[in-house]
Amino acid sequence: MSGFVIQTENLCRTYKSYQKQEGLLNSVKGFFSRKYVEKRALLPTTISIEPGQIVGLVGANGAGKTTLLKLLSGLIVPSEGEALVLGFRPWERKYDFLRKISLLLGQKNQLWWDLTPNDSFQLLTKIYGLSTIPARRRVEELSHLLDCEHVLQTQLRRLSLGERMKMEIIGALLHEPEVLFLDEPTIGLDIVAQSKIRDFLRDYVHKKSPTVILTSHYMDDIAILAHRLLLIQKGTIVYDGSVNHFMETTDKEQVVSGKFQAPLSKNFLLPGNLELNAGKKEFHLKIMAENLSTFLPALIQVGPIDELKIEKVDFEDVMHQFLQAESSIR
Repeated sequence: MSGFVIQTENLCRTYKSYQKQEGLLNSVKGFFSRKYVEKRALLPTTISIEPGQIVGLVGANGAGKTTLLKLLSGLIVPSEGEALVLGFRPWERKYDFLRKISLLLGQKNQLWWDLTPNDSFQLLTKIYGLSTIPARRRVEELSHLLDCEHVLQTQLRRLSLGERMKMEIIGALLHEPEVLFLDEPTIGLDIVAQSKIRDFLRDYVHKKSPTVILTSHYMDDIAILAHRLLLIQKGTIVYDGSVNHFMETTDKEQVVSGKFQAPLSKNFLLPGNLELNAGKKEFHLKIMAENLSTFLPALIQVGPIDELKIEKVDFEDVMHQFLQAESSIR
């Protein structure tokens, strides 16, 4: 397994849960005869990740993203298979391993709710066995880059979601981890906060070169940051490659939009079963690229056009289609 920072072989995780039926009598029966349901959150997975890569892990809710991150960070033990991260088996949770990784869960706090961020960072300095002065300088540097020096002395529970997430990021990077697991780091944030954190992560990775696995439902995070894309569906990796290659191999759609000189007097049916409704003046239609040669002449016949624009479908649209298709077959 040498040459890779992260490598798994047939890694999988199965959860077993008690299926309780309604009623007091059934609750009593459950003490003596229990029915269990097994759910395979992650099917046998084999991946290899090189040093310095940013890997975007994308899938619908329940697809297995967080399960994989928890396995690789050692929070849970696999049901089967093997994994090495920096040469360690994660679930053994050796001190030398924990000092080299960091896991940031966007929906859970790692800092202390009633303490100020500065107090939390001092505790983390002791936990990781860091030197006090370099750690303090690192907090100053990171807080300056994230533009959040003014809230370091405010209790965490009094901060906005965006400010709390910045504090969580500083806490996750305080010990300069070699491997960084980011699970929804921009969840719930406004556009400005998302952009600020995204820019910070891009610059940080460029300077420090950690190996990163990033999950996000904001496709801009993946498109801008990731060198490599992993699509996970029902616990299985269904795509492993670059974002550009994924876009090239998916169905190539074009977005045709524009405006007629006057509202339409009646309904029109265009090639591809696309319909323009009476009374409409503007249009915004998706069509396969190979059908444009027949679609455009038919569109021009509908009426005089003032504006016409043809654009490629962006990465976010393609990913949303993928996630919707996955959710519909669950």
